[in-house]
Parts: sequence; C-alpha cells; structure tokens
Amino acid sequence: MLHHDIIIIGGGLAGLRAAVGLCERYDVGLLSKVHPLRSHSIAAQGGINAALGNNPEGRDDSWEKHAFDTIKGSDYLADQDAVEFMCRDAPSIIYEMEHWGCPFSRFPDGSIAQRPFGGAGFPRTCYSADLTGHVLLNTLYERAVSLGVKVYDEWYLLALASNGERCQGIIAFDFRKGEVVPVQAPATLFATGGYGRVFRHTTNALINYGSGIGIAYKAGVPIKDMECVQFHPTGLIGTYILITEAARGEGGWLTNNRGERFMQRYAPKVAELAPRDIVARSMQTEIDEGRGLEHPLGKYINLDLRHLGEKEIQKKLPGVKSLCKDFVGIDPVFEPIPVMPCEHYSMGGIDTNQHGETVLPGFYAAGECGCVSVHGANRLGGNSLLDTLVFGKAAALAMHEYLQGKSFTGDTALLTSLGKTWERKLENLAKGEERPAHLITKMGHTMSENVGIFREKHKLQQALDDLAVLKERYRRVGVSSPNRHLNYALMKAVEIEYMLDIASAIALGALRREESRGAHYRRDFPLRNDKDWLKHTLVTLGKDGTPGVSYRNVTITNHPPRERIY
Repeated sequence: MLHHDIIIIGGGLAGLRAAVGLCERYDVGLLSKVHPLRSHSIAAQGGINAALGNNPEGRDDSWEKHAFDTIKGSDYLADQDAVEFMCRDAPSIIYEMEHWGCPFSRFPDGSIAQRPFGGAGFPRTCYSADLTGHVLLNTLYERAVSLGVKVYDEWYLLALASNGERCQGIIAFDFRKGEVVPVQAPATLFATGGYGRVFRHTTNALINYGSGIGIAYKAGVPIKDMECVQFHPTGLIGTYILITEAARGEGGWLTNNRGERFMQRYAPKVAELAPRDIVARSMQTEIDEGRGLEHPLGKYINLDLRHLGEKEIQKKLPGVKSLCKDFVGIDPVFEPIPVMPCEHYSMGGIDTNQHGETVLPGFYAAGECGCVSVHGANRLGGNSLLDTLVFGKAAALAMHEYLQGKSFTGDTALLTSLGKTWERKLENLAKGEERPAHLITKMGHTMSENVGIFREKHKLQQALDDLAVLKERYRRVGVSSPNRHLNYALMKAVEIEYMLDIASAIALGALRREESRGAHYRRDFPLRNDKDWLKHTLVTLGKDGTPGVSYRNVTITNHPPRERIY
C-alpha cells in the first residue's frame, strides 16, 4: 500500500497545476495512465483565453466582457458566479505561466499575441503558434518535476475508496508490473479528462475513455449535465484528428460543394467565427441537404486556408500543415482541408463547485472531468485550457484548506479489502468470452448515430436500449490473455464498464431535456425553453444500481437569459 498526503489522478494541465500548487507543503503523488507529456492536454492547439487587451482591436476588453461572451456562448446554462471567478483570474493565470517560462507567441511590441476565436467579442485568445497545449504542458511538467512531485506514469485508476463519510484514497493498477496497489491519501483529486472515446467519431486521444467520471459515479458522486456534448466543426476526414479553431480565427473559410461560404447564411455577423455548436450544426446541415463533398472516407466540408498564403500558414498554423500532409497527403497552402464535425469535448462531468469540491469530503475534481459549470451547454474555444489552470489552482487551494491543522486516520482495512476485490475481478476478466473491442465498437456506433449533433426521442431511446444490451453483454466480458503485464485489452475491459455508465447518463439526460440549448439540439424540441429547463441535470447512481435524475437551478448573477444571436 502506498501513502501520500494528496493523490492526483491525471497528468494533464489540471492535475499538474494542482500538483505545482501543493508539492512544496505536502507529499504529493501524481498518477497517470501515460507519461504526463502524452496527456491529452498536449493536443490543444489554438490558444487560451484571457482579457489582456494586447492589440488595438482588444483594448476595450475586460474580464466582465469575457464572462458575458462565455455565458452567452453557454446558452445561459453556465453558473455565472463560476464563470466570473474563471474570467477574473484569467489574466493572472497567463502571466503566471509566462513567468514560469511558457513561450507564448508575441506581437512586434513584445506583448503576448492574441487572436480571434469563435463567440468572442474581442481577440483574447493567447497562443503559441498552434501548439499552445504542448507548450503549457511542458512548462508545468518541468516545474512539477523540479519541485519534487512523485509521478507514477503508466498507472491506471481502478476505483475510488470511500467509507461513506469521506474519501480514503484510490485503488490503482501498476501497468508495467501488473499489480493492484491501494493508495491511501486524505485528499484525492481527479483530473482525468474527457470521455470522447464513448463516441465513434471523436477528436480525442485513444486514452480518453472517461473512466474517472465513471469511477466517481460508481462511488455515488453525482455527475452533471452529461447530455451537453460538444462536436467540433473541423475534424480531419477519416482520422478525426482536430484541425484547430485557430485556422478559422486566422481567417480560414468553410465552403460547400458549390464553393459558397455558407456560414454567412447561419451567422451573418461572425460567419466562421460563430460558436462551435452553431458551426457544427451548420456544417452537418449542409452535408445532410446535399451540399457536402464526397470522399471514400465520408462526406465533408472544405476548410480553405489558401488565401492566407504560405508565409502566414507556416508562421501561425505549422501544426495544421503538418497534420494535413502526414495524414491525408495534402498541403493546405495549395488545397482545401477536408473536415467534418466530430465529438470533441464534455461540458458535463463530476459535479463540483468552483473550488473543485464534491459531495464526498476529501474528493475533488478539476479540468474536463469536472463540471463547475463554466461551459454550460456549449464551450467557447480557448476556455478549456483556461478551465484546467484556473480550477486546478483552485482545487489545490481548497485541498490545502481541507488538510490544514487536521489529523486523519486512514481506513487501511477498507483499502486492503477493495484491493483484494479488484484482484478477484481482474482474475475473472481473463475468463469471459465477450471481447472488449466488440463492445466499444458497438457503443461508439450507437452513440454517434443516436446521440449526435441532432437528437430525437426515438433515437435517444434506441441508444438507451442498445446500451442496456451492451451492459448485459459486459457481464461476460473477457480477454484472451490472463497476463496482467502491459495488457491493454485487460485495461480496456475494466474501462468499458465505466464507459457504458457514462454513455447511458449522456443518453438519459438528453432524452429527459426536452428543449434545444447549445450543443444539445432536439429536432422534436427545437426551441430553448428557459421556463422549464434553465437548470442542470444531475445523475446519481442509486443503491439498486439504477440512475436517479434530479435537477438544480442555474446560478444567474448579472446576465438574465436573452436570445442568442451571432
């Protein structure tokens, strides 16, 4: 059994920022299923928002205007006090990262460069070419290691340990040794990222199964607004690799098979710089109505950068150019990029307040796996990196307050018992005949087909029915090799159980929410309904193993809901 003052699960930006804020006072362990520099935060390309006002177009920007854009972008489902907390802290977060060595792109006067992003009234997205997540992650990892954070890379999370009164730590799996390891800690933070692999078409990395959210749910912690799933407009055809919103922020055009810049019909004031939910629906509508283009890998829309010129593309979008050349064999300097909408981000997640606290004392969540809620029904581009750093820092402060001046007696008997339970479970997973890959494929298909950009009652019910069948099949899941050492199939078999719970919560929340708001669009209820649905969906696992659904009012401070026009 391992012992730490604090155990953090997840080596991305939220987890590393929390670790950096704690490791000088506490014994901090950080557990990640991959090396931290392979965490999904590294895939964030376009930038991070803060109202710095570093150019003539943004001189009148302010954190209050950033907050309003975020609230409007959320289709008024965001809790406005949490949004204000995040936007107020944004400039100091940027300068903190700059002082720690993050190499932001610069304007000629030496100030941090900022570019336009969708749904923003000012160019407030700070960036480093189109590798922003990469440079932020490297900066924080270097700082964490230099400060002595104990990193356990290639370790998996199996379960959360709770005695019903407070969190006791976790049950982990050392992937290289093939050993189940109880980890005792008075404070535990989940920073485990999103669940994109629940869907077939996703920009998410292969590690993004969302098991952290599922594990918290299994432990009785509510999960919130799971029906709010963002579909990014520009996934590269066939591979679904993200083509950053910065491509449109720098002036890229979306065109259909007639060569039309069709976004001017759907969002006449901002065109391609409309929020992601509007752009994704507009693109899918063009495809569905026969104005998409055909490719052996699917139907698509053109993202045209050619008018920007080679010098500008190479300077500001070098990653986009490399991805296009490496994965589809085209050069965006000379050819349009074939793109299609793909699942991208989870606005929902573990229910927390703005300090990362959950209903279970000693258990915290931050980053994409947590739902504060600052993104509501639709996240603005550039706010996800900000979310990870602001709330990773906030969770660190809250854990310090929780631990300060207190003495905790750990329940070692509970952790030992849970460890033995998982030993038996892993043994049983070597005996079933249902293969994990088959279940994941079927789940991804039903989610993308029935719980996608456009939703209807009968399709959502079909998804729930399909998932119920898959849950029954999961009872017979197994892997071909009993060897635990570096057995990826074994870990997939573990994570599928949590994925099925997450998928069911998404479909159930979407079925119950009889309106359209942000990324949640119901063809049978196409209007937003503030009278009945200005509230968060909370799903909690009952003792009988069935989900219970409840609701909580959205916090409104300064911005009553109004029509959302772009």
